[in-house]
Amino acid sequence: MTPFIGPEQLMREGGHPYILRLGANESTFGPSPRAIAAMAAELPRLCWYGDPECYDLREELAGRLGCKIDEVVVASGIDDLMGLAVRAFIGPGSIALSTRGTYPTFAYHVTGYGGALETVDYLADGTIDVDRLLERAHKLQPSILYVANPDNPSGTMRSRAQVERLLDETPRQTLLLLDEAYAEFAPPDSFMPTVIDARLMRVRTFSKAYGMAGARIGYAVTAVRNIETFGKIRLQYGVNRNAQIGALAALGDEEYTARVIDEVERGREEYYALARSLGRKTIPSYTNFVCIDYQTAQQANSVIVELMRRGVFIRKPFAPPLDGYIRVTVGTASERSEFAEHLRAVSRIEPVEI
Repeated sequence: MTPFIGPEQLMREGGHPYILRLGANESTFGPSPRAIAAMAAELPRLCWYGDPECYDLREELAGRLGCKIDEVVVASGIDDLMGLAVRAFIGPGSIALSTRGTYPTFAYHVTGYGGALETVDYLADGTIDVDRLLERAHKLQPSILYVANPDNPSGTMRSRAQVERLLDETPRQTLLLLDEAYAEFAPPDSFMPTVIDARLMRVRTFSKAYGMAGARIGYAVTAVRNIETFGKIRLQYGVNRNAQIGALAALGDEEYTARVIDEVERGREEYYALARSLGRKTIPSYTNFVCIDYQTAQQANSVIVELMRRGVFIRKPFAPPLDGYIRVTVGTASERSEFAEHLRAVSRIEPVEI
């Protein structure tokens, strides 16, 4: 099974010369102009390998996070960091624990490296069930407990106190792998301060708020001993040179990032209003996407299919209780307007068997 069918494949299969691309939670606002300029200026030196230590970027991140440079590692996006964590801490037959239906790439890494994945369902409101995760963790003693916060695909978020409880109460030999890919879209005071603990690994990315998904770059903050373990198995030249340069420049353009975050907040409100106008519920989101309720998986699938026929690419959660929702990325104002027009049209179509 393919984890994700890319929009390019959907375009080829459907014969679409253009699609409205709102399914992968990319930032349609693009990278910072400073990042683009910095990367463009360095293109003549693309013949060079990038710094395998990503030193300049790690130094900047450590200063912002209030930790040591040796407590930060950079890799080719969060997906790469997940793979490293699984390779480092999951052996054949080892158990990993997560929420059923959360970001699926973690599950693919676990399966691919011979681990066993155990899951806990979301609560009815789409939030992560902290009580049940802890209950199962103490029973199963997993090597890794994976939690996305803010969560994908629900968009929900657990509070700082709840995350601190997870860290405090997770079994001592379990790594809490905390995926904070959408952190920039949530209130800063919702997060724990930087905590360096061998039992905790927090991963973040430049793919979302910073608009650099195609550059494939992200980072983790954790104890030195975990990063030293990564150093034994990671691809040393896996982070390309221009990605490092662009990420460093993007961090420095705080005004641009703030404008993107404000526009995403505005777009979420527009999607909430659109859903209300169609008699649909939404899940309050702390990300750059919104889930809209179509009540059943059949009806949600029908909406996905009909939108794709119109050249509109979105996705949906696959596991209950969220499989009756569609999930749409917050695009630019013109993209949101175009999406609203299409969604109003397909919402009038009766569901079909998929």
